[in-house]
Amino acid sequence: MMVTGYARNDRLGNALELFDEMPVKDIVSWNSMIKGCLDCGDLEMARTLFDKMPERNVVSWTTMVNGYLQFGRVEMAERLFQEMPAKDVAAWNSMIHGYCGSGRVEDAMKLFEEMPHRNVITWTSMIGGFDQNGKSNEALFLFGKMVGSGVESTSTTLVCVLTACANIFHLHLGVQIHGQIVKLAYHFDEFISASLVTFYSNCKQIDNACKVFHEIMHKNVVVWTALVTGYGSNCKHEDALKVFGDMIKIGVLPNQSSLTSALNSCCGLEALERGKEFHSVAIKFGLETDAFVGNSLIVMYTKCGNISDGIAVFKRISEKNIVSWNSVIVGCAQHGFGLWTLTLFSRMIRAKVDPDEITFTGLLSACSHSGMLQKGRSFFKNFSQDKSIEVKLEHYACMVGVLGRCGKLEEAEELINNMPIKANSMVWLALLSASRMHSNVDVAERAAKHIFYLEPHCSAAYVLLSNLYASANRWGDVSRIRGKMKHSGVVKQAGSSWVTLKGLRHEFLSGDRSHPLSEQIFKKLDWLGGKLKDFGYVPDQQFALHDVEVEQKEEMLSYHSERLAIGFGLISTVEGSTITVMKNLRVCGDCHSAIKLIAKIVEREIIVRDSSRFHHFRNGHCSCGDYCTKSEDQIKLLKARSMVLNKEQQEITWFEKEDNMETRLIELLAKTGGLQQAISEQLVHEDERMEEETEGFKEEQDNIFLWEKEIARERKEKLEALTPRMKGFNTDQHDGLDQLVTEFFMLVTDLLGNLPNKEDIMVWKEGGMGEYIG
Repeated sequence: MMVTGYARNDRLGNALELFDEMPVKDIVSWNSMIKGCLDCGDLEMARTLFDKMPERNVVSWTTMVNGYLQFGRVEMAERLFQEMPAKDVAAWNSMIHGYCGSGRVEDAMKLFEEMPHRNVITWTSMIGGFDQNGKSNEALFLFGKMVGSGVESTSTTLVCVLTACANIFHLHLGVQIHGQIVKLAYHFDEFISASLVTFYSNCKQIDNACKVFHEIMHKNVVVWTALVTGYGSNCKHEDALKVFGDMIKIGVLPNQSSLTSALNSCCGLEALERGKEFHSVAIKFGLETDAFVGNSLIVMYTKCGNISDGIAVFKRISEKNIVSWNSVIVGCAQHGFGLWTLTLFSRMIRAKVDPDEITFTGLLSACSHSGMLQKGRSFFKNFSQDKSIEVKLEHYACMVGVLGRCGKLEEAEELINNMPIKANSMVWLALLSASRMHSNVDVAERAAKHIFYLEPHCSAAYVLLSNLYASANRWGDVSRIRGKMKHSGVVKQAGSSWVTLKGLRHEFLSGDRSHPLSEQIFKKLDWLGGKLKDFGYVPDQQFALHDVEVEQKEEMLSYHSERLAIGFGLISTVEGSTITVMKNLRVCGDCHSAIKLIAKIVEREIIVRDSSRFHHFRNGHCSCGDYCTKSEDQIKLLKARSMVLNKEQQEITWFEKEDNMETRLIELLAKTGGLQQAISEQLVHEDERMEEETEGFKEEQDNIFLWEKEIARERKEKLEALTPRMKGFNTDQHDGLDQLVTEFFMLVTDLLGNLPNKEDIMVWKEGGMGEYIG
């Protein structure tokens, strides 16, 4: 008894000392000591004791098999199981449970069929194993066989069956199981009740879920969490947060699952302030550093437009898992901070966390939003060759977006035509969207043809094609497309924007005057219109997609939904505070240009999330670097100008000189709300150099960055070839420094495929450009 007590209190050393002092050790003592070692996490000591046992019984063997399974050593457990001289039902059950836990459900079923005798635990383990491995139909079929064989169900069995019914929305069978639960008086069991709440919630029977909840006499945190999660999964996020609040009020302490569900509902409501309240609850109960809660906080902050706090939460997670890394990488990608996304990926590899399909999607998305063509190509090539990662349709859609946004429409179309799997409408829609950006009617029409074949009622394709024709003044084609939409019953999604303020959502349509404060909103926008003209703003009429007079086009552009939402934000919030606007469609190019100037005029940060990404407008600039609204040549010009003239880039260059680069970079990110995408890749280059100096790096991790070394070699050769051309630049042949630098950087960007880095700049200085490059 004392040996077991020591082990249960993590005092393994005391347990071993007492065990050694025992004058007589029977088989029960040996088994207890082995179990104690396993409970304290010392598998090797457990095996040593097992090998030293003078004699063993079936419990000894089963305990050791369970130990190997507990530590994920399935092959060793399998070998030991086969060596067992005699096996009882418990030994067979342990091995079945271990197989199911490691995803080897076919091996578990084979063992199940070989068993000479089965009990209810055997059946329950197999039913639960099928369901946990995505085979819920097979689980329910096996339950039917169990009932037919006369085996009585336990409460655990019924929980497994209810979970399977919930996963495949099998309402009819689940209701029958509910009746059986009541008949057997299991409905007083809190875990059974929680499973019933989850079952009805998953089957969209939220009223029945509430009825079950209110019939429970004693509710623990599991039951409360089931209802909070149920409301959230049925998009009743306000009710979910109310239930969570009620749970706190009556003194039930939240756990990781309940906090995660509440944060997910905050995310669904885009309620940043309420999310911060629940963040404080997590801090109060010591759950902020927990991976599950931390991951939900990252997602909540990034989806509500606050990437800085999302990264701050990421830093504080004690044990980061793959979800933690993916959450912050995808979040940075959504906000257009491509450089930071690449830096985080480098840190992830160094932390020996293997990337997966979601990481791949985040990296390609970052390259797409930041115009990093070469990086995108390299990532796609590298991950496509990794057999552990399945390249899916969404990855091809992202890669098409990378190529398309950088003007490589023919290459993007060729990629689609050569895909090993058939492209769906999402992939072709990415090409159509890029064609709209670059005004390429031919490619757009080919892409639209494929979309209409695959998805005849795709409103997005009709709208993109119609808008492309309108911007090209092909009003006859616009009428034809709109007529086809009307004939086919396709309805265009109305563009709307909204601001969430004090828990209330204020939504606006284009030209909308229904809001109670519309008079003040339009007055504010008219004042801004005058200020915009003072700054030299001229409305871009190609985004007024109607065949009307110039004055009408300008008026239509002035009152787009996002501008109305910004106007409401300006009159309803404190001066200097950040305004966050959500929009269901892509922000138009003219509004994008106007909002940059508005942010400068009102001296505020304006965050706009459209259907594609987040835009952070500050002091006349946008975090996207204008890549989302400009053509290929314009993007090169923007990169060239921002490389030399961007003040934030100069500040980051200074930070690079500090010893602790990562800490300083995070501080800068927190201060500015994000890194501008027009900066050079010098920090990523420095990070890769540090990586090469790290000794003992795994071979597979070296392979991941093999392509980077090849790119660096090719880059050096190109720079050496470029150096003689640098000397041909002379200020006497240009109107000024700005034009000289612009043309020079456009030349370099065109040759290298992406922005120059720090070492490139050193080469240019030696090549005769030192007078102009600081």
